[in-house]
Amino acid sequence: MGCTATPDPTPAGTGSTSPSSSATASETADPQSPTGWGPTVGELAEAESIVAAMSVEQLAGQVIVGRYLGSDPAGVATMLREHHLAGVSITNGNVVDEAQVREMTAALTQAAEDDGRAYPPVLGVDQEGGYVSHLRGIATEFPAFAAAGAAIDADPANGREVVRQAAYATGLELRELGFTWVFAPVADVTIGAADPTIGTRSPSQDPAVASKATAAAVRGFEESGVVSTTKHFPGHGAATSDSHDTLPVLDSTLDEIRSHDLPPFEAAVDANAPAVMLSHLDLTAIAPGVPASLAPEVYTMLRDELGFEGVAITDSLGMGAVASSYKPAVAALKAGADLLLMPVDTVETHRVVTRAIDSGEVSRERVEEAATRVVALGLWQQRAMARTPVPAEVSTLAQEAAAALTAAGS
Repeated sequence: MGCTATPDPTPAGTGSTSPSSSATASETADPQSPTGWGPTVGELAEAESIVAAMSVEQLAGQVIVGRYLGSDPAGVATMLREHHLAGVSITNGNVVDEAQVREMTAALTQAAEDDGRAYPPVLGVDQEGGYVSHLRGIATEFPAFAAAGAAIDADPANGREVVRQAAYATGLELRELGFTWVFAPVADVTIGAADPTIGTRSPSQDPAVASKATAAAVRGFEESGVVSTTKHFPGHGAATSDSHDTLPVLDSTLDEIRSHDLPPFEAAVDANAPAVMLSHLDLTAIAPGVPASLAPEVYTMLRDELGFEGVAITDSLGMGAVASSYKPAVAALKAGADLLLMPVDTVETHRVVTRAIDSGEVSRERVEEAATRVVALGLWQQRAMARTPVPAEVSTLAQEAAAALTAAGS
């Protein structure tokens, strides 16, 4: 789809793509009709009803994916239940071995049930392949996503199928371990050696190849019944500093962003991507001086130019680009975020968001809109898991898919 209009500074969430307006417009539609990002019309309406009945504390929790220190399943499960968190991001610092991972995901799933939820929590992990694989030694090791682009370069038709199968097998293996989300695929188009953050995490330096790889991965994850997260919008591959440490400034023009960075995200949206992660970049052509994850103009670009209707999730709010200089949680919600990923202090962020809703600093309507999307994806994921059982031979399937991607990309 084309990207020709200058971004409107109106905050995302006020236009026609909001869950509430979509549900209202579809009151007479078949409840089984699919949306363009996973849930059916009926699931979206059910989510809206669930969210409308939430207390302020529950509502605040449903837009936070927390972080925690250590590896104790009981402690993090208590945090999820008591603060009604949408879910938790698991990192390699939380992981000991396979048995502990299974105990942890089971405890978190039970905590969500104990909190009265009839849909799965967001149990997410960075499992991109290559060096960003937080389940190393537990799940199958896949090559870095650059192998996906190389496979498509070598043979476009076979390459796309190999990439789809790799994502499908990764998703099934994650589900077998108890996860519901994967923070992948990376859609960033790298500029090569000058890019210190993305590198081989990117599928390609060619936007067309990166688009094919991203779309294939999104489709594979969807078929596996796991929620994928295309990242890092509108593209981190041209940044020459690391947002884990500082706020990178990207001086690309709008035309350059649209031609170099946006195509893989457009391809992901066309492939029904359920979630997109926003980067922490200072895009001088769009919202100078403000991280993209906190900029209404960037969410408007995602919603209005790309037509994305799913869950917009921030990159980790504990990263140096935002943690040291900004108070990001409320700013991100007001800008258009639906999920706040890994704030520095999860419990304090829950308190801050609760207080912001109570005071009117951020409207309940805006947070309900965000939470409705999150809950609707949970309902979709529950249905997807029932539709696609994890096969008993999932480890063999994953090993074969990893080998095929390695061979095709070499």
